[in-house]
Amino acid sequence: MPDALVVLTTVEKQEDGARLARLLIERKLAACAQVLAPMISIYRWRGEIEQSGEVLLLIKTTRAVYQELEDAIKQNHPYETPEIIALPVETGSNDYLSWLDSSIKFDA
Repeated sequence: MPDALVVLTTVEKQEDGARLARLLIERKLAACAQVLAPMISIYRWRGEIEQSGEVLLLIKTTRAVYQELEDAIKQNHPYETPEIIALPVETGSNDYLSWLDSSIKFDA
């Protein structure tokens, strides 16, 4: 079983989410990325409470390429300080996890 992760990040516009998702898939840093419907985010930024519309990306990857994926998000993200949170996958379908693992690049 691969050391699978689900990485979360948010962007303001759906087209930014789709562009970022496609970039990560093309670079084989993610096997799958979903851009979810618009939502409202309420957060503290520079001492003020802010509210904005955002879309959430759910990015499926592995621990082996996490740092490269994080770097790619930071370099291509429109936000000054993007949310990048990785959650470990405790368990899942062996077929799906095998597919995820085979879809990620490996530098040997």
